[in-house]
Amino acid sequence: MPFVHKTISIIIGSLLLGIGVNVFLVPYELLDGGTIGVGLIVHYLTGIKIGFVVIMMSIPIFLIAWFYNRSYFYNSLHGMMFSSFMIDVLYPIHTFGNDLYFSPFTNALLGGIFVGSGIGTMLRYDTSIGGTDLFGQMVAKHLKVNPGIIIFIIDFFIISIGSIVFSIGSLLLCLMTVICVGFMTSLISRKNRQVNH
Repeated sequence: MPFVHKTISIIIGSLLLGIGVNVFLVPYELLDGGTIGVGLIVHYLTGIKIGFVVIMMSIPIFLIAWFYNRSYFYNSLHGMMFSSFMIDVLYPIHTFGNDLYFSPFTNALLGGIFVGSGIGTMLRYDTSIGGTDLFGQMVAKHLKVNPGIIIFIIDFFIISIGSIVFSIGSLLLCLMTVICVGFMTSLISRKNRQVNH
């Protein structure tokens, strides 16, 4: 049953991520943090697929996980591959996001809720999308803190760099996205600990 739960969490989490990124963030060139944020920055500047960048950025972190904790490596590999695939497969729905006519603030809010729910769903069953989320998971275990807190710190750093250096998106809107991602990630992943104990 743990395998079934993990598989379902990867599928649902990846769908939520793909929708959050493509429907709500891409239409207004908003940023998230982590490897998705880096993928969005590279995509906005060059047109390279977001999921592909996520995979490339995740390689060094997966190498660390291989030596640090093999279970993180195995648990996150499938999540990273499938979520990256879903982000790129669902990219065409960004045109649907253009037709919603939501305000940029609403898009930032909903994008953060969807992405954070996707990440939290996977963390709930000890998997992740890899990248900085995997790194945050390893650091959180070492420091004995909620992984959402570590992920939020990393995310804030990335959106700050992306918004200031590359002038992509609005820092305030991107910060709203990251806050929602961190909140939803913490909320959903924390429930796992309450259930398990």
